[in-house]
This record gives sequence, structure tokens and C-alpha cells, in this order.
Amino acid sequence: METPQVNKEKQAQASPAAKSNTDTRDENAEQNTVRAEKVKKTVLIIGASSGIGYETALKLIGRNYNVYNISRTPCPLERVKNYAADITVGSTLEKAIKTVAEKTDGLYGLVYCAGFSMAAPLEYADAKDYRYLFEVNYFGAVRAIQTAVPHMKRRGGRIVLISSMGGLFPVAFDAFYSSSKAALDMLAKSADIELAPFNIFITSVQPGGTSTGFTFKRKVYADEDNGEYSTRVKRATAALANMEQSGLNAGEVAKLVADILAMKKPPHEVRCGNWNKFYAMAGRMLPENFSLYLNKKAYKQ
Repeated sequence: METPQVNKEKQAQASPAAKSNTDTRDENAEQNTVRAEKVKKTVLIIGASSGIGYETALKLIGRNYNVYNISRTPCPLERVKNYAADITVGSTLEKAIKTVAEKTDGLYGLVYCAGFSMAAPLEYADAKDYRYLFEVNYFGAVRAIQTAVPHMKRRGGRIVLISSMGGLFPVAFDAFYSSSKAALDMLAKSADIELAPFNIFITSVQPGGTSTGFTFKRKVYADEDNGEYSTRVKRATAALANMEQSGLNAGEVAKLVADILAMKKPPHEVRCGNWNKFYAMAGRMLPENFSLYLNKKAYKQ
């Protein structure tokens, strides 16, 4: 039988090798972690600081994506890497997208969540406001796609545009918002034809009213600016706010976005929520005048 002293000597002799093995395992673990980071798919969200974009970032982190955000205000989630940019200022959006793509050796997904809404009569709407709206809701998406696509062609990718049921059915006294979302839907359909051969698919997601802070950020013109439309604008704005705050949870929309990103061949447009799917189908089946009549009633017009 070996004495305790002999055992101590053997342990002392073995310790350098054991330490070496431990160091090797640590190095291998570190290399595996780096490798795992590299093989993760990268998704860039435009507008993940709040609302649907924030919830989408949360869902994608849970599904093991590398998530980046571009917005004026950073996303507070710890695992989201933020880049500051203002869609309406110069080429800050393009520069931020290129930086992310180069840093990650390509993009897999682009989710465009930026949006702006205004409640005003068409007659009195300020050109500065509706041009800003289209810059955020539509032209920003065009620029984001143009910049991201070259970095997706090698491996393919998925692009999701957050649209709205307002692109199918007019929102009273928010004509510019509805018009911009209808344009976004057609952009997705047309671009999908062009990019499908590169295994890049574009989907517009059309939620109805969704309970987020977006309701309270809407620019609503004051009574004195709305003139003879003032009472009707108030009714329409209140009805819209009620639809939104009693509507979908942002997490439901985010789950759908995450599911689309994982699809082999996603559809070019998707409605979110069973009621919205029914509403869209009914809108196609009913006579247009009757459909518009029901829509007017929904906004108390």
C-alpha cells in the first residue's frame, strides 16, 4: 500500500499535465463559443427600441439569433447590439446597415419596424408631416432593402416589413398612413419576384390594432388646425386608439415574425390574428361599397 506521502508526490508530479489539460479544455471551450457565435444567423431590426420591434428582438434572442438594432433610441435588451441612426437624416441608415453586415460577415434577416402615424384632414395636412411619414414608413424600407440585399445574396435571406391592415382598409383621417402601408405591401410583392432566385424572400406582416406605445406617439392635429373636420377627427382618433389598445399583443406579432424568418419559403404577405384574417377575407367577398360602409362605421363616421 502506498503511503500518503507517496500519493502527495504523485499528485504533485501529475499536476502540470492536469493543468495543461484544463487549459486545453478552456481554450477549446472558448473556440467552440466563438465558432457558435459565427454560425448563428444575424437578424437586423430597424426599430427595436419599443413595441413590435422590441418584442421581435426578445423572441429572436430566445431562438438563438444574433440580434442587432438600428434606431434613434437604443433597445434596452442586454443581448441586442445597438447602432444609432435616424432614417430621415442623410445616409446614417445605410452606413449602419453596412457596418452590421461587414461586422457579421453577411446578414440573414432584416425586419423593418419603423413607423409614424398622423391624424389630420387631407385638406389641411402639412406637406412636411406627410413627407416625413412616407420617408419613415416607405422610403426608409426601400433604402434598407437596397442596402441589405447585396449582403444577403451569397447565402440567401429573409426580409420582413411590418405593414398594417390599414393598407387594406382605409383609416379615417390617417390617409397617408394607409397609403404608405398599401405601398409597402406592393413593394413586398414586387421585390419578392425579383429576389426569389437569390433565395431572398420578402414578407409584409399585416397586424390590425396592436397594443403598444405607438398609439400615444401619433401626431394628432389640434382642433384649430382641423377646422370643420374637428369633431370627426376626434371621433376617428378615439376609435382608432380603442382598436389598438384592445387589439393584439405585440408579442403575438413578434412570434409571427420569428416564425416567418425560419420558413424555407415564406408567403409574401401574412395577416396577424384570426379576426384580421376573417376581416380581410370578408373585405374581398363583400361588395366594395358595403365594405367601405362598415369601415366608416368602425371609425364613427
